Amino acid sequence: MIALPDALQRELAAVFGDGWLTDPGQRLAYAYDNSRRQSLPDAVALPRTREQVQTLVRACRRHRVPVIARGRGTNTTGASVPVAGGVVVSFERMDRILEIRPGDRCAVVEPGVLNGDLQAALKPHGLFWPPDPTSAAFSTVGGNLACNAGGPRAVKYGASRDNVLALTAVTGAGELIVCGTATTKGSTGYDLHRLLVGSEGTLALIVEASLRLTPSAPARAALRGIYRDVSSAARAVARLMAQPVTPSMLEFMDAQCVRLARDVGGAELPHEAGALLMIEADGDAHTLPHALEALRRAAAGDGLLALDDAVDEAAREKLWAARKALSPALRTLAPGKINEDVVVPVSRIPELVDGVQALASEFDLPIVCFGHAGNGNLHVNLLYDPADVAQDQRARAAMARVFALALALGGTLSGEHGIGLAKRDFMPQAVSAQTLALMRQLKQVFDPDAILNPGKLLPDA
Repeated sequence: MIALPDALQRELAAVFGDGWLTDPGQRLAYAYDNSRRQSLPDAVALPRTREQVQTLVRACRRHRVPVIARGRGTNTTGASVPVAGGVVVSFERMDRILEIRPGDRCAVVEPGVLNGDLQAALKPHGLFWPPDPTSAAFSTVGGNLACNAGGPRAVKYGASRDNVLALTAVTGAGELIVCGTATTKGSTGYDLHRLLVGSEGTLALIVEASLRLTPSAPARAALRGIYRDVSSAARAVARLMAQPVTPSMLEFMDAQCVRLARDVGGAELPHEAGALLMIEADGDAHTLPHALEALRRAAAGDGLLALDDAVDEAAREKLWAARKALSPALRTLAPGKINEDVVVPVSRIPELVDGVQALASEFDLPIVCFGHAGNGNLHVNLLYDPADVAQDQRARAAMARVFALALALGGTLSGEHGIGLAKRDFMPQAVSAQTLALMRQLKQVFDPDAILNPGKLLPDA
């Protein structure tokens, strides 16, 4: 038996038909996300239309039943885990690409479209949508927008918030709103569509998105810089970001990552490597060589051990092998991993990495750092055994100290993963009391009965 009121159960079963799931086995598939947290929803709705979403939200509001939006559950913060029960709304059946307008550099999609499927549909038009999280083959556009997903390309092209033109969404009051405009310029009132991006389904449920597209560069090439230590690599990052040519990707790996990629992943890397930068540029055949030369000059300097380049796709893939070998290698060290994505000013990266390694020694747990150096957005991966109570406690305490360190260095809690459950209790440290109060007021306006994704993003008052 499910915990929903009988009247609500009957109403929504009639609306959704086979898209209304109440069997415990069916509901279990929607109980968790990539954070490994789990909580069983009371029911799952699979809408096909925005009208169904409106009907569901209005009905749940009348009965004060929580509504939790879900893409494919690839997020790592617990943002889509239904900790308060209620109804999970999975948008897997709202997966149409409604329009591709190359002349307007715009695509109109439903929230359940996979990022990878959208990119494949755009490729024949010579266009792409810049957000490229690691989960792009599996994650949905709606989920990307909800968490403001980024990826390696964000250093040049921005994250999800920078690449959306307009959103159609259903508020917690069941109202259908249209925010933004399909034009690439607009100055008409408040910037509500950018407010909804990154709000993790706590303000409204996105049912349609007009996305800003970018022309694909005809050529790209890569450089791999191997450095003596983290400080040398970080100084190179600062030089790379200070000169006129913006790299299309700028990825960092610390000494632990380099060792893992070499010893476990089999990548060809020297033993004296203390840090690694993967640098990419894109452009046309005439300008790309000049861009690469500018990046080479910026990457050079004290501490550089080797600078390898790749002018064709095969060579580029070979250079990227070290980065691709990293995640599988991490799994060999411990059964559990906490992966958080703190952000600091680029110039503070050495202090962040040094501080993290000091915490690793203090708490006797391996911690490795890699990520999007051009944005100062590093993934801090703490490895431990969740079944070991002492290790679990040390891991939680160490990650709290990582957050405090990032904030002390002038950074913040997340660059692309969001807050969800994992970081909401740290929000008062990252955001002033006045700003947090304003966020709660906005929540009240959009979701007057607090039914949308309760317990996420905002800490308890």
